[in-house]
Amino acid sequence: MDWSAFRDRFHLPDGVIYLDGNSLGPLPKATADRVRRTVEEEWGDGLVRSWNDAGWMDWPARLGDRIGRLIGAPAGSVVVGDTLSIKVYQALASALELNLGRRVVLSDSGNFPSDLYMAEGLIASLGRGHEMRIVAPEAVADAIDDDVAVMLLTQVDYRTGRMHDMADLTARARAAGAVTVWDLAHSAGAHEVNLTRAGADFAVGCTYKYLNGGPGAPAFIYVRPDLHDRVRPALSGWLGHAEPFAFDAAYRPGAGIARMRVGTPAVLQLAALEAALDIWDDVDMAALRARSQQLSDRFARGVAARCPDLAPALDPHVPRGSQFSLRHPQGYAIMQALIARGVIGDFRAPDILRFGFTPLFIGEAEVDGAVDHLADVLDTRAFEHAEFARRRMVT
Repeated sequence: MDWSAFRDRFHLPDGVIYLDGNSLGPLPKATADRVRRTVEEEWGDGLVRSWNDAGWMDWPARLGDRIGRLIGAPAGSVVVGDTLSIKVYQALASALELNLGRRVVLSDSGNFPSDLYMAEGLIASLGRGHEMRIVAPEAVADAIDDDVAVMLLTQVDYRTGRMHDMADLTARARAAGAVTVWDLAHSAGAHEVNLTRAGADFAVGCTYKYLNGGPGAPAFIYVRPDLHDRVRPALSGWLGHAEPFAFDAAYRPGAGIARMRVGTPAVLQLAALEAALDIWDDVDMAALRARSQQLSDRFARGVAARCPDLAPALDPHVPRGSQFSLRHPQGYAIMQALIARGVIGDFRAPDILRFGFTPLFIGEAEVDGAVDHLADVLDTRAFEHAEFARRRMVT
């Protein structure tokens, strides 16, 4: 694939090496015009008529199908809207109702904390004696037993980049009678995913990382098609109703994946996401994955040769997503020193420097430049400057 052609479709500031697309994807050049048109023409001139005339109300399903292509989900099984935490809550609540005789939610210590918080809050609200069982990532397979109601996992660890074998763990869970919920926040747009082949029951994810939907872009939820009409949405919002504009006093769930909708679509965010997904129509996911691994391996070799004080956060033999993470006691200060030079990654407590490798806008030159800067920051002890130790709200 011609990766340089993809790079030309993004707005990237001069002098910046952007290795943080795993946290916030860069701005596609087409997005500004798409949002402008939505604001000025559809909202400005069309006013309320644009819910019908511009198809605003249909966007969650239409964009859901486009994301579905990237995660191996059939048409009509993915819908977009709300936040990732809300979708985690929805999926987990529905999954627990499918397995009423069991009380254990299995997860791992590498899961994103918000997923665990939502699970804890849901369990407390239900008051049915459920419990969380949190194990080390490598211990998940052995922890799946007949007590587990739901296995709730993020496929790619947000800190280390460790990647679970979705197909294997899903098969194990199904054999044990457990329902599966997968968080694809660091998977969708990063590597090949095939929910259908894996047999996943539920999946959720965000669109502001690898999919480049913009800050605060909406989340998505997948439900295995044969479960659609058995699933009861815990958050029974008006747009999940069978007839939202009938304004019935009582809730009746919509057909299929539509019942997992909650609130009014965030139109401006969906417009931005639509523009971003135009890029993905031209991406071969297998080629993307291979290229990402090449770039991250190149980075790993450069760091190993020139930065002996940095330790990989993950054993090199363990499968990882499209990021490479390093450990250092002064990780936060080192990252701030890099950012000051225009090499943008991020930091995750307590000691992890994260670097994302997205072939759509990163190539060998950026990888080598990042290694050069990182080695120089360490060799010159530039990270010891007091300004780089001051913690900011977002790390």
